[in-house]
Amino acid sequence: MKLSVLDLVPVRSAQSSADALAAALSLARVADDAGYERYWVAEHHNMPSVASTNPAVIIGILAAHTARIRVGSGGVMLPNHAPLVVAEQFALLEAATPGRIDLGLGRAPGSDPVVTAVLNRSGATSDVNQFPNYVSDIITLLGDEGATVRLTSGDEYQLRATPAATSTPDVWLLGSSDYSATLAASLGLPYVFAHHFAGAGAERALEIYRSQFQPSYLLDAPRTFVTANVVVAPTASEARALALPNLQHMARLRTSEKLGRLATVEEAAATTMTGLQDEFIASSLGSWIIDEPVAAAQRVRELAKRFGVDEVMVSPGASAYAAEPLNRALGREQTLHLLAAEFAADTAA
Repeated sequence: MKLSVLDLVPVRSAQSSADALAAALSLARVADDAGYERYWVAEHHNMPSVASTNPAVIIGILAAHTARIRVGSGGVMLPNHAPLVVAEQFALLEAATPGRIDLGLGRAPGSDPVVTAVLNRSGATSDVNQFPNYVSDIITLLGDEGATVRLTSGDEYQLRATPAATSTPDVWLLGSSDYSATLAASLGLPYVFAHHFAGAGAERALEIYRSQFQPSYLLDAPRTFVTANVVVAPTASEARALALPNLQHMARLRTSEKLGRLATVEEAAATTMTGLQDEFIASSLGSWIIDEPVAAAQRVRELAKRFGVDEVMVSPGASAYAAEPLNRALGREQTLHLLAAEFAADTAA
C-alpha cells in the first residue's frame, strides 16, 4: 500500500512564514526519504495559520529539494486563476522535474468572500460555473499540440502552455461532493474525495465515480485514493497531546471564532474551549487517526480497505512543543517516520 502526504504548511506560535516553509521543506525530505508516493500542498488565502497560499511556487521549491517523490497541488482552486496561467505554471514545473508533478484541481475558492472579491478585482479569476470547461481547457493546453482558439474575426489562433512539451503533469480532480465525482468520471480523470475534512458522503461519491467512469486517453480505469488526518507518536497519550492544537483550531473555525496561528502543545493544554467546541473536538476523535504506531497503521489499513483503495494520503496534524526549533515540525516528521516504519515492516514480513 502507498502512503502520501497533504501539507497546508501550518504556521504555529512564534513562527514566521520563512520558518513554516523551512519546516515544510524538511517534512518533504522526510517523506521523500521514507518512500512516500506523493506530497501535495493546499491553497488557502489570508489565514494566519496557513502559509500555503500559492501551490505552484511551493511545488517548485519542494521539487527542487527532493529526489523522487511526486509533488503536486491538493489543490489549485481554479476559480481563483485563469486556466492558461495554471497550465503554464504546471507545464514549467513538469519540464523542470519530468514525471514528478501532479496538478490537483478544486472548484472551491479556498478563501472568504473578501479575498474572493480582491482576486476578482485583478481580473484573474474564472467563473465557477465554467469549471468543467476550464478543466478541459487546462488539459488541452498542457499537451504538445495545445488548443485552437477561434477569434471573433473567424481566424484561428494556436495556443500552448509551453512551446514543446515532452511530458505532462497528472491532472486530478478534487472535491467533497457528488458534483466533483460525477465530473471526474465523465472526463475520465483520477479523483480524490476530501475525506480528511468532509468524511460524510465519501462512500457515495466514490461509488458514483467508479460506476459512472468513462475511460479517456488519460486514464483507462478509475483511479482514486483517500485522505485522512493522522497523528502518530510513541504513545497514544502523546499523540493526543500533539493533535489537540489542531483539533482546537478546527473547532474555532467551525464555530466562526477568530483564528490566529496554531497553538503549541503547552498552549493548547492550558486553553479552555466552549462547550460546543469541546463537542466538536470529541466528535472529531472518531474520524482522525491519533494513536501509537501499531494501532495507527492498522486504522490506516482499515480505512484503505473500507474505501477499496491502495493509497492513503495523510495530513499530519501534530503541532509542536514550545522548545522545538522554529524551522522544523518534529511532531509531523515523527508521524511520517513512525507510520512509514510500520508499513515497511509489513513489506519485510
